[in-house]
Amino acid sequence: MPERSRPPLPFREFLVKVHSRCNLACRYCYVYESQDRGWRTQPVGMTPATAGRLVLRIAEHARHHALRSVRVILHGGEPLLAGGGFLTRFVRALRAALPAATRAEVALQTNGTLLDETVLRLCHAEDIRIGVSLDGPPAVHDRHRRDPAGRGSHARVAAALGLLARPEHRPLWSGLLTTVDPTTDPLATYDHLLAYDPPALTLILPLGNWTVPPPGRVPDPARTPYADWLVQVFDRWYASAGRAPRVTLFESVIDLLLGGASGSEVIGGGPSRLAVIDTDGSLTLSDHLKTTYDGADRTGLSVHRDPFDALLRHPGVAARQAGRAGLCAGCRACPLVAVCGGGHYPHRYRAGSDGAGHDNPSVYCPDLARFIGHVARTVAADFPVPAKAVTGTEAATGAMAVRTPGHRGAEHGG
Repeated sequence: MPERSRPPLPFREFLVKVHSRCNLACRYCYVYESQDRGWRTQPVGMTPATAGRLVLRIAEHARHHALRSVRVILHGGEPLLAGGGFLTRFVRALRAALPAATRAEVALQTNGTLLDETVLRLCHAEDIRIGVSLDGPPAVHDRHRRDPAGRGSHARVAAALGLLARPEHRPLWSGLLTTVDPTTDPLATYDHLLAYDPPALTLILPLGNWTVPPPGRVPDPARTPYADWLVQVFDRWYASAGRAPRVTLFESVIDLLLGGASGSEVIGGGPSRLAVIDTDGSLTLSDHLKTTYDGADRTGLSVHRDPFDALLRHPGVAARQAGRAGLCAGCRACPLVAVCGGGHYPHRYRAGSDGAGHDNPSVYCPDLARFIGHVARTVAADFPVPAKAVTGTEAATGAMAVRTPGHRGAEHGG
């Protein structure tokens, strides 16, 4: 683990597992289908006593670090299984406990199957933004996102999105979350997502690592199935100028190529500012670490005994706030490191005595290199920079070392 060279950065995001079970059985779920089995012993729902202690801990952290805002993400499992009464009481208690100078942004990430007018009225009343998971057309979405009886969930999600798209509800909608499947038609998938007119898209790579690789990711640098998929969607998105929704991955890569800083640990190596709280009040590291080995995200800390500053001192947080200093030697020497940032921390894991843990490049390294190189060449054509051959390993150097206040195809803002 890297040593601290500066004080840890306080947490600004708190992912709260209000319910530890789900009404779907998604085949790629990192909670129930990965290496970790901790969910089996978690309370099904967070108790009022644990919720009350948690909001006091968040308020304590905000007060101690003079935070102007915090983001609290209601998560699961499926958070709507916690019930509207619990969610209402939790959000009201949170806002009442926070210092007057600290604004609370509350979000709900849901599979959409339980989203109805009653839930939407609650979200209006409590100012809760809603993100919904949708992987594409019915055949794509239902391939993985089924209920325990094997029934697809697309029709129910589509009905929920129809509600969210109404003018009176649209302000609640933060966007769609989509897991990339490289075996699907990327443009057909993208067009289907656009049909719902989402305000934003978050395209995520399936969680995997060197020991348990993502689907289709083989140890051949010449094969880049995820980049091949993303490149086609990026070209369609970029060519549509301001008419397309925000796509966080695309915007982030462009910002980093143009000299900006990363606000995410997923791309660009930004420091993690996220804490995860389980239903029993345990303070844990990123729950994406569940895909590496059993117990990888556990710290032994709890809201019932420990402040969030105790979690800040955990070596796992240090590793995810270390930036470039925490990368393996090969990543630190790579010309793409300013953009890639070594990729997502869980994607670097390799088990075994010679696996070096997380001291590896991302399992997606070939895909990231190809995708970043393609974006670099595309964006470079729009700026008066010296002509230069930009390859996948040269994308972040030379001609791309330029700053600009904006770029075609995306809008920046809060």
